[in-house]
Amino acid sequence: MASHYDIILKPIITEKSMNQMADRKYTFKVDIKANKTEIKKAVEKIFDVKVEKVNTMIVKGKTKRLGKYEGKRPDWKKAIVTLTPDSKSIEFFEGM
Repeated sequence: MASHYDIILKPIITEKSMNQMADRKYTFKVDIKANKTEIKKAVEKIFDVKVEKVNTMIVKGKTKRLGKYEGKRPDWKKAIVTLTPDSKSIEFFEGM
């Protein structure tokens, strides 16, 4: 089993994710092989909160060109974590 820090790679800070924080939803980039149960345990352990629900999606990598060469960015997984109403918020996002 991977470390909790290997599952949660980084937070996603966008205008949409900031608006979802009012609904107690936080967005993270996670390991592509991680499942919802592992993501839930990792968030609960790292941030000491209670998770109600986890939604995941695979984001397809964009095709990029450099001159005549064409390549593709890697696919990655995004998780939107909903906290329970009685759980404290994640302080990491508070200063944004």
